[in-house]
Amino acid sequence: MSKEDKSMEVKINISLKHGVLDPQGRAVESALISLGYSEANNVRIGKQITLEIDAEDASRAQQRAARMCETLLANTVIEDYSIEVADPS
Repeated sequence: MSKEDKSMEVKINISLKHGVLDPQGRAVESALISLGYSEANNVRIGKQITLEIDAEDASRAQQRAARMCETLLANTVIEDYSIEVADPS
């Protein structure tokens, strides 16, 4: 890590694209309804990945995280992702 690099916390949220069947979400929705939570609907299950990236600024950390998503972390055929970079200050 160079003197200018900072460790930045990055959160990546991955979810199925709209229109992709989510059997896990349907199972959870059904269980919630059977437990009396009838107001629960359209349950979707996703995942969150938290990591630290050494980068000179938030923009660079965002770019690197997006590259990670495109190459490994998300199946971009059926999943969308969003990236949040925490302010290192």
